[in-house]
Amino acid sequence: MNTRSLRFRLIAWYAGLLIVVFLILGGVVYGGLKSYLEHSLADSQMRRAKQVAYTLIAHIDQTGPAHVVNEINSWFAPETSDRFIRITQATGTVVYQSANPKDQIFDASHVPFPHQFAKATWRKESVPDGKQLLIASFPYQTSAGKKYVVEVGVSMEPVQNVLQRLVTLLAFGLTAMVVVAIGGGYLLVRRALSPVDRIAASAAHISLHNLKQRLPVEKTGDELERLSVSLNQMIARLEDAVQQNQRFIADASHELRTPLTIMRGELEAMVEGAYLASDAQETAASILEEVERLGRIVEGLFAISRLDAGEAQKQSAPFDLAALAISTAEQMCLLAEDKGISISTDAPHEVIVEGDRSRLKQVVVNLLDNAIKYTPEGGKIRLSVLTRDDTAVLSVEDNGIGVPVEAQAHIFERFFRVDKARSRELGGAGLGLSIVKSICAAHGGQVEVRSADGQGSRFTVELPLAHMAGKKEAKHGN
Repeated sequence: MNTRSLRFRLIAWYAGLLIVVFLILGGVVYGGLKSYLEHSLADSQMRRAKQVAYTLIAHIDQTGPAHVVNEINSWFAPETSDRFIRITQATGTVVYQSANPKDQIFDASHVPFPHQFAKATWRKESVPDGKQLLIASFPYQTSAGKKYVVEVGVSMEPVQNVLQRLVTLLAFGLTAMVVVAIGGGYLLVRRALSPVDRIAASAAHISLHNLKQRLPVEKTGDELERLSVSLNQMIARLEDAVQQNQRFIADASHELRTPLTIMRGELEAMVEGAYLASDAQETAASILEEVERLGRIVEGLFAISRLDAGEAQKQSAPFDLAALAISTAEQMCLLAEDKGISISTDAPHEVIVEGDRSRLKQVVVNLLDNAIKYTPEGGKIRLSVLTRDDTAVLSVEDNGIGVPVEAQAHIFERFFRVDKARSRELGGAGLGLSIVKSICAAHGGQVEVRSADGQGSRFTVELPLAHMAGKKEAKHGN
């Protein structure tokens, strides 16, 4: 998955937020349970300390310390119950201290004395063997004025075991919840962004030839609906601008054809006439060349305007592209022979495509004419037509001057010329390859170039075969 995509970032933020929330929740649960268990354990130990004080220490002056010791061992059995009990006078004299428990979970002799004797409190003490005790201390003063501190403690191990099991449960539980949450977040984000995918898919199919197509509008009343409506309005404005541009080019080229035809006729008469001086005839001949070049530009613009208007396949029918290419190459052999250039063809079998035969012939003519212009004398041109999968492939390869790498991305743009001085000398206006691209696009195909400066060029045209062209049109219609 692309880590910079909106989908990944939404899932990452969603998962990260849930993990933080789950960690905070787990921390609160852990802290709350720990506090509850410790306070409950402290309360129980404090009740026992008070019980010892009120029932035994209160009468210690009458019964004596030995009686207190016997009673504690009898009632509480600290060695058997794994408890710690210690009775200390305010003077520091120990009246009673329980022995180590039978399971030896702590050493009673290493339990520190309390820091204060004035009030009831509880504390946690660590003993050298790594164990921890919770000890409740309760101060008591007898009727005779003697002060004692009763300490009752127990190991923290049961509480720690409960907390450890809670940590394990939270680790597995939170991990499972995070995995489920991420999966749910992925489905949620995927469903939320599905309208964006549909909009992107529809936008990818909109081109100059189908600007009437619009993006789907999800009736959700949110930002996506407003975005779709705004994009459709933009496409409508773009369609109007393109149509106006196409009408202008078509009208201008159409209007220019008549005066250019008249000028060409008048200039030809002046050049052929004997009543002009030689200097005037040379000037007229030069103007005639420029008029003819301007006429070719106008004809190219007129052809492009008709292609943009969707007139490329008015006479669409199946035909053999291989036969068309071979016959066109034979017709252009005379032009190549004038420069000593040889044209070889490779079309071993029929390649049936569907389209306007005259327009696709123009593709072959333009590519061959381009190759002849920019291939030096004695060069070679190879034309081939074959099939690859469900595609007809026509290629024109030469060993001419080639196209620089930096110019290849612009070579199919209108009026683009690699070397303007060279193109002007050879009569190029920068429209031939643009017309080729427009015709190929109108037939559902494409054209590309592979070249290196000074090492020749290879132009490749790919068109759908006749049976595939029908399927593509049907799919496009749906």
